[in-house]
Amino acid sequence: MRNVYVLGTGMIKFGRYPEKSVPELGGAAALLALKDAGVAIKDVEMFACGNLYQSNAMVGQRILQQIGQTGIPVINVSNACATGSTAFREAYMSVASGMYDISMAVGVEQMGKQGLLGGAGGGDPAYSTEGKLGSGLMPAVFGQAGIEHMRKYGTKLEHFAKISVKSHKHATKNPFSQYRNEVSLEDVMNARMVAFPNTLYMCCPTGDGAAAAILVSEDKLKQLAGGRKRAKVAASVLTSDPWTDRTQTLPDVSTLTRRASKQAYEKAGIGPKDIALTELHDCFATAELVHYENLGLCGDGEAGKFIDSDGGMHPGLGGHDPVNVSGGLLSKGHPLGATGVANICEVVWHLTQDDRAKDRLVPNAKAGQAHVIGLGSACTIHILTV
Repeated sequence: MRNVYVLGTGMIKFGRYPEKSVPELGGAAALLALKDAGVAIKDVEMFACGNLYQSNAMVGQRILQQIGQTGIPVINVSNACATGSTAFREAYMSVASGMYDISMAVGVEQMGKQGLLGGAGGGDPAYSTEGKLGSGLMPAVFGQAGIEHMRKYGTKLEHFAKISVKSHKHATKNPFSQYRNEVSLEDVMNARMVAFPNTLYMCCPTGDGAAAAILVSEDKLKQLAGGRKRAKVAASVLTSDPWTDRTQTLPDVSTLTRRASKQAYEKAGIGPKDIALTELHDCFATAELVHYENLGLCGDGEAGKFIDSDGGMHPGLGGHDPVNVSGGLLSKGHPLGATGVANICEVVWHLTQDDRAKDRLVPNAKAGQAHVIGLGSACTIHILTV
């Protein structure tokens, strides 16, 4: 496999754009990435587009109708919350394999105020277990994961609330974030309970967004980068759930991340101590906490202590292991198809000291990781280095 680099990135501010179409949102991010890379659409040889809610509508081709049709192969990807990051991986593999020298990945979604996701949905209602044997609604699923961590390790509601406080504070420094307001611990603790232990401020918002990346081979990088620092894709991993014994938490939100993390560190030839920043899938505050352990940022049962720390090894900006300095899904927003590419953009900006991250820059970052899971299941982890 060849070395692959991210030559350019583009992202629109996450929010709500009822006057725009999905291809318009995706096209805007694609044009920003092309400009950042210093190439034109005619230079791109392959395009992977991630979108979930219009996955049967050839969104990739419709984006090219906005920015330029050149006859290149287009792959449309749908993989739950890992949709965008899976599209990025398809673009990465197309270059790493030697088939193409320049590829583009776009993740885009238009969700507006869609509300609660998950639940029974489809099938024969006679066989639906929703509300009878637990719940498949996402706040409930990740609430259950939080409760199990509390049962097993004595984690407190305050630990999850502190994650929300941290992420909202980070978002105040990110102009691409859907929400840029700080919240206090009391605000989070006293907010409306959605699914214990997740209160309203511990739940990510729905919305619209798009992000894009241009990937190139090492030879193309030498031709096109003009001496600019560019991030290398040191590992690209995609996993799904293996068979496991029944556990207290179903669906299992941890096993596929742990497997992906192990593979990613091995492929990159580094460990969690070498990671300068992590953008992980914090659809809920409980998810972020359990993923601290799943990604090896702290030991099993130590996530509460990790978020409690106010110096050294802690996940806040300025700590040794900053997590979701973008504001994460909790504040940046979670337009499903866009999230995976947006997470990668954030990591790239820190590694290359891009002005788009200047107000929240992690200094001297040499390696970072972007993580997304989609229940069903899929998990992607991309480690990038400079």
